[in-house]
Amino acid sequence: MTSFKFGLVHAPLTPFSSAGIDFDLYGNLIDFHLSTGAEGLAVPTHTGESVSLTDEERRSLLEFAIKHVGAKAPVIAHVSESGTGMAAALATHARQSGAAAIIASVPYYWTPPQSMLLEHFAAIGSAGDLPFFVSNAPGEMGGSKITTELVLKLLDRLPQFSGLIDASHDWQFMIEVVSSARRARPDFQLVSATEYMISAGAIGATGVLSSLSNVAPRLVRELYDFCGEERFAEARSRQEDLARLYRLIQQTGVSGLKSASGLMGRDCGPPRPPLPTLAGADARALADGLAAIPGMRAEPLNWRYTGPNLGRTRGEHASAR
Repeated sequence: MTSFKFGLVHAPLTPFSSAGIDFDLYGNLIDFHLSTGAEGLAVPTHTGESVSLTDEERRSLLEFAIKHVGAKAPVIAHVSESGTGMAAALATHARQSGAAAIIASVPYYWTPPQSMLLEHFAAIGSAGDLPFFVSNAPGEMGGSKITTELVLKLLDRLPQFSGLIDASHDWQFMIEVVSSARRARPDFQLVSATEYMISAGAIGATGVLSSLSNVAPRLVRELYDFCGEERFAEARSRQEDLARLYRLIQQTGVSGLKSASGLMGRDCGPPRPPLPTLAGADARALADGLAAIPGMRAEPLNWRYTGPNLGRTRGEHASAR
């Protein structure tokens, strides 16, 4: 299995029009992410409204992203589904389409026991035959969660299993799983699924799956660079700004992300029903909240980023606000 380093991966929004997916706008969105520091793209994640897409749309989005990006960055396929066979089929398609890696969560809509999760992930990882990352988001997935024991069993059974993407904010679990997993496989990767990078980085996370990069890619990149160098004191102001943004967006989810992206001059169209389009007091509160975050003043206000090149190696970031 080829070694794959997760790094800073952006999770793009999916732009919709009345006719369906706006692929012209999606190309602009991809270019924007690549120009503002993304080391890879994950397509289509829950941030990209994957559960509102048809199977054909999911495959088309992935194929388009891989073709559009070319050799500029790896594209990671999100293949989560309610059933193992459906997810495995998406994993096979990801490999055939040229994806660099795959991500899968526990099955949607039900809570299988750990023994079933082991079979679920083993089937997906084998079908994709790519570096495979398991997503742990118990708050989003009805309490169904990954355990350290399951991680160790997957490491023993699945050579493609490369790491855990964790959104639990359960720091004790993250410490336990990364220390146990790296004893079994030293190159095991812990990836933070939120932008709380100081805490995750101190524990041992080496990558981030970022949704807030749709709104504040400069802050995300600078925080990532500082944490990668373990310059946590200097990272603190960026972390504080992104924590405020996280709490602001958390209240409205993808609807808030799309509204915030529009406020930054990067309109991706409305979310698909049943997700609402923010309006009235909710939209005003979001706009006021964004304006109150100091670091947002340096963020790009359109699709073309004309500031310093953020897509550079760690250690070459701009340290000034």
